[in-house]
Parts: sequence; C-alpha cells; structure tokens
Amino acid sequence: MAGGGSAIRGSRVGAGPMGEAERGDTAPRRQVVYFCAHRHESVVIFAVDAQVPESWDCPRCGLPASLDSDNPPPPPKIEPYKTHLAYVKERRSDKEAEAILDEAIATLRERRKRGEIIF
Repeated sequence: MAGGGSAIRGSRVGAGPMGEAERGDTAPRRQVVYFCAHRHESVVIFAVDAQVPESWDCPRCGLPASLDSDNPPPPPKIEPYKTHLAYVKERRSDKEAEAILDEAIATLRERRKRGEIIF
C-alpha cells in the first residue's frame, strides 16, 4: 500500500462537506406534525408529493400518534405475558389433560417392556 496514511481515498485535507452546488437541489419538502396520547408533538418531514400516513410512532415514547391534536390515538392495550402452560390450560380441561397424561404413561411403560427405552 503506497502512502500508508489513513486518509480517505478521493478526498483531500481541508475538503469541506459537499454542498447543494455539487449534489443538486433538494426535493421540495413539507413538515407534518403528529400527536400522541402523552401530548408529544413529532415533526416529520415528507416530500411534497409523498403520501402522508395517518399514524406515526412517537419517537419519544413509542405510542401511536396521529394528525389530530385533539384526539390522539389511545395507548394500545398490553396483554400480560402468558406461559405455555397457561395457553395449554385454555385449550384443555383438567380431565382431558389427565387422559392425555395417562395415555402417554401407558405408551412409555409399553416401550420399556419391549426394551425400546432403557431408563
């Protein structure tokens, strides 16, 4: 490697950031304000011809925000965490669970008798 420096290739010392003259003009933009349930105002910039979404997640608190400052969307209802056992109990009664367990134990005992399972 010639030079051995850590300079970025293609730039020179003292080169400033590229301005609009080198990049061209920016697209016309507009500001849209969204409001969340905590009354945070989020200003989002869109291109003039872009379709503006009805809702936007608030960058401060993460709640959904809308364009209506008087009626922001309510916070989503958070479901409590359920364990696997809780989901199983929703689907099976105690009587069904007992029958399934008895069947599994009977199958296991049969396999042990045939020598398929050693322990």
